[in-house]
Amino acid sequence: MKKGIRNTAVLLTVTWLSILLLACGNQASTPSGTDDSKTANETQTDGDQSKQEQTASTDNSEGETRMFKDWTGHEVEVPVTPKRVIYHGEVTGDLLALGVVPVGILRQDGTVYDDQVAQAEDVGFPMSVEKALTLNPDLIIFSNSDQAQYDQISKVAPTVTFDSFASLDDRMLILGDLLNKKPEAEAWIMAHQKATEEMWKQLHENGLKEGETASVFTMYPGNRLFVMAGAGLPQLLYGADGMKPTAEIQKILDEGMGFAEISTEKLPEIAGDRVFILNPVTDDAKQSTKELLDSPIWKNLPAVKEGKVYRFDLVKASSDATSREWLLKELPKKMIK
Repeated sequence: MKKGIRNTAVLLTVTWLSILLLACGNQASTPSGTDDSKTANETQTDGDQSKQEQTASTDNSEGETRMFKDWTGHEVEVPVTPKRVIYHGEVTGDLLALGVVPVGILRQDGTVYDDQVAQAEDVGFPMSVEKALTLNPDLIIFSNSDQAQYDQISKVAPTVTFDSFASLDDRMLILGDLLNKKPEAEAWIMAHQKATEEMWKQLHENGLKEGETASVFTMYPGNRLFVMAGAGLPQLLYGADGMKPTAEIQKILDEGMGFAEISTEKLPEIAGDRVFILNPVTDDAKQSTKELLDSPIWKNLPAVKEGKVYRFDLVKASSDATSREWLLKELPKKMIK
């Protein structure tokens, strides 16, 4: 079984939070790293099981095709230069960062790139085969390992599976290969690494101390509190030059889990020197968040008393490349007083 495989039935939940939590949780078979470059190196060492690779010509001529081995092992004949791409998954912003605007997406309103995909069609979840057919795609990128769904979708157009919860660097390199955007992908990675280093330098020059800990919390519908560890904002916070997870969060990472549901009573031992709140999507989760922030246990946290609490919208603080570019600019705005 491939690493990172997700439970399709659970993905039927309609909120972006549900997708994010599922994404984190089903990384249980893959130890969660805290550094994109480290994760990239580990992923590369597993050969055919952990990366997609080009197996034929990379000719740029329109209409040319080549063979491509995808995440779950399919050998697929794909266009050398795809023109009409459907991307069905959680990191649409990766494609946008490479200059590729899909004709069809799994829409998630409230992202930092909503305006860039305004004309893209929502193909739904599960993907509507009928809708996909109307878009006349020449390539479908399917961020799921469900073979039954794949069998249906692949009748529409050449379809490759894609691990959207691999490290950011890995994803960009794979997509750069698949979309004939290798130079763009390599340039993006270099620019992103430089921008990340500069951001942390700025924060350290403005009060962030070495070794400070951070924790990220969000409320789920049903008054359920989660501490996040392996996706979205934590991937940035726990990266090189950044902050550290608390001991309890490190245990979650060591167990290969991307998140854990906790009780409010556990907050004092899990909360870090700095605390981040991800604003949820649904009204009931928003109300639960308000109640949490009004509670005595929350108000007595050291980070709260010291004014070191920062809020981001859940959907904006995502793992994709475009959202990461946004976070590199927004994090200093939040943290530097």
